Order: sequence, then structure tokens, then C-alpha cells
Amino acid sequence: MLENYFGGLDFGTSGVRITIINKKKDIIYSSSNTDGYELNKPKSWILICETLLSEIPYEIKQRLKRISVSGTSGTLLACQNNGNALGDAIPYNKFCDKNQQQLKKVAGQNKFLNNPFSGLAKALKLLDIYGEDILLRHQSDWITGWLMNNWLFGEEGNNIKLGWNNINNSWPNSFRLNSWYDCLPEIKKSGQILGIIDKKLVKKLKLNSKLLIVAGTTDSNAAFIASEIKRDEGLTVLGTTLVLKKFIRKPINYPGVSMHRVNKEWICGGASNAGCGIISKFFSNSEIEDLSQQINPLKETNLKYLPLNCDGERFPVNDPLLRPILEPRPVSDALFLQAIFEGLATIELNGWNKIKELTGSFPKKIVTIGGGAKNPQWRSIRQKKLMIPIISSNKSTSYGSALISLSANNIS
Repeated sequence: MLENYFGGLDFGTSGVRITIINKKKDIIYSSSNTDGYELNKPKSWILICETLLSEIPYEIKQRLKRISVSGTSGTLLACQNNGNALGDAIPYNKFCDKNQQQLKKVAGQNKFLNNPFSGLAKALKLLDIYGEDILLRHQSDWITGWLMNNWLFGEEGNNIKLGWNNINNSWPNSFRLNSWYDCLPEIKKSGQILGIIDKKLVKKLKLNSKLLIVAGTTDSNAAFIASEIKRDEGLTVLGTTLVLKKFIRKPINYPGVSMHRVNKEWICGGASNAGCGIISKFFSNSEIEDLSQQINPLKETNLKYLPLNCDGERFPVNDPLLRPILEPRPVSDALFLQAIFEGLATIELNGWNKIKELTGSFPKKIVTIGGGAKNPQWRSIRQKKLMIPIISSNKSTSYGSALISLSANNIS
């Protein structure tokens, strides 16, 4: 009897990756695509998704039993009931400063929602543009809906920034008083089986007609799952943005800190608006590699940079008015890059200190995933700042999504 395979799709900030595994968690197939991908363009998500699925060898596709999708948490779009996207999505890091009075009215004293980076702020903007005869769906939920031709559902982790409370499993009471309440998704837990693949996609992409679609999670949660973090460890994602995650015993409530359930365990997380995105604005990948070799991690630049990708910060401080600091710029490009690395390492340290303040413990070891995890000079700078061991994980976020689809039968 042929063995079954389990797939995971991850939609990151700069591209899409797919990983397919067997029951032993061995990787059977993996691929990625960045061609034409734009974080705010739903059409680009589907075009790349179709390409990746069509390129899977036929014999693997026919044994693919379940698949789940992870995506950037907080990237929100409006669509019609049939899934047709109404314009561009609003990216996770977009500052939405309009409708402040309405936002305050709906969010009340909830500081997590009552800020211009929240999913609720984005939702109010989309409602203002398109009216209330719409659906509000996050990136991975919308793509999951496309796979089934059914946009009814939303996964709990992806909807926390919109207001879903995964401690008491409900939307805020204030939401129910609004006429747009029906725009919100029916929430399902990560790992729940939602339905079966759309017949049109089966024919178009030559997929298994019995392929089951599983509720995924956020991209950073998928990274956490992929890295198989232990209770006394922490995860740092060095992608376009900097994300920190750690197991905790009890949920906490603090602006900029999100609470998620992963495999029935609580984890807290914080995402900065700083990250590798700022580096790519100045240097290509080959330039970063060449310049990094000129860096002496033991000798600091003493340039106190705040390398935000954009105005405003979410974590470790929640300040929508905070501005990047990237000057004075030294003549040496290598020193400039090192100063950015140092600034990002300081933000990471401050983030872990904030989590320690809130939870009472600092990680004994950091596992790192993402493009920045491969840079040895940056790792040395970080290790000097954090003063704990730092190791890199080579497991992709889509591998974490595949693990979700593998364990779907165990979710209740």
C-alpha cells in the first residue's frame, strides 16, 4: 500500500513555499517561488500557489492526503461571498490612522485592538471603503477558502489581531452590536479539517480529488512548530520582520504581545516592525554576504540605530509614532551594515527582556529561523548581546504547516 503525504503552504512577506512530508516527518518534496509575489496583491498569491501546486510531481500529488496554509498574521482583505477580492489587501505592518473614534468605540479599553496597527483598524478601513456587504478574511484564511471554494471559515490564530479571543473562544461583545458582525469568519482551531479540495482545482492542477483542507496558522506559529521549540527555549524569526515566540504557562494581556495555542500549549509572541526588510532596502543578498565578511563582531560601531522598516513600532514597545534611526551613516558600507545588525540585536534583546518581565523567565537558548539566521557575523553580534547560546534551524515555515496537516486527526 502506498504511503500518504501531507502538505504545507506558507505565504511569507516576500514569497511562497510548499513542503510535503510523510508520516515519519521526512521531507518528500519542497519548492518555493517569489516571482511576481506582492504582499498586498491577492491575484499574485493565487498565481504563485497554482504554479507551485502544478509543479508537484504527479505521483506525489496523487498521494497528497491533507494540506494546510500559513500566512502573514494581520494581512487583511475584503472579498465578496464568492471569494472575489475587492482590491488590494492591507499588509500586516500598515498603519491605519483613520476612523480613530470608531476604533476607540469598538475596542474600548482593549489596547491590543485600540491601535492603528491592529486588524480591527484595518477592518474598519476596509468597511469604510467597500461597505458592509463583504467578508473580512486574512491571507491564509482567504487562500484556504480558495482551495475549497468556500470562504466561511477563519483560523483562530490568524484572527487574534482582528479581535478573536482564544482564551474564551469568542469575539468581543462590542462586535456583536455592530452591523458588520456578519463580515467576520466562523472561527476554527488550527489543525481542524475544514473540507475537501475544490473540484475545479482538481481538474486544473491534477490534484488528488480526496485532498482534505486543514486550518493552518500564522507564519510565525508555523515557524515555531517547524523548529520544535522546547519549553525553556525561545524562537527568533529573522525574516522581513523580527518575531519572538516562547512557551508560557498562563496567557497574558499586554499591548503588542499576542497569545496563541500551538498543539494545545500557550505561546506568547511579539513582532517588531524592524527586521531584514530594512537591510534589503540598501543591499542585495550578495552585497550582504561580501560586506558581512568584513565585519568584526567583537568591535562595536557605537551607532545607536533603530532599524525599523517603516514608521511606527509594535513590539517591544507599542508606539505608532516611533521613527527609524539610520544615521549618521559611516563611509564604510560594512560598518553601516554592522550598525544595522547591532540595532536589530538590541531590539531582539529588549524584546526578550520584555517577555521576561511579563512571564518571569528568559530563554536558556534561542533557536533562529529565517533568512537572517544564516549570517554568522549577525549571529555573533546577537550572541554577544543576549549572552545565551543561539542556534539556527534549517526547517522552513512550510514544514511547520505540513506538520499541522499531518497531526490534523489529533485535533479536537
